[in-house]
Amino acid sequence: MKGRMNNQFGEIQIDLDVIKKYAGSTAVECFGIVGMAGVSMKDGLVKLLKVDSLTRGVNVTIDGNNKISIDFHVIVAYGLSIATIANNLVENVKYKVEELTGIEVNKINIFVEGVRVID
Repeated sequence: MKGRMNNQFGEIQIDLDVIKKYAGSTAVECFGIVGMAGVSMKDGLVKLLKVDSLTRGVNVTIDGNNKISIDFHVIVAYGLSIATIANNLVENVKYKVEELTGIEVNKINIFVEGVRVID
């Protein structure tokens, strides 16, 4: 399903990959986020994804009411409050995605898959 907006000229459809990429790039800019995590279902291993693979750590869905839900699989920095990092991530992503798309973000789920020490 695609995000939809109507204006006086017609309908605008936004592909989920556009929202994924934007949400992923916004997330890694947040303080305390080391990167997106890729979880291998086969062996259960978690690995830090490179910048060009941001969409693999993000899942975006749009419900029947045209509201966005985003799931993030992240790796956070060691020694920082996970609650503070998560709140910062939610506020930044919600604001920026709503500003970009004009569609309401209904839910943001954060799955902390690992902790990494940053130099």
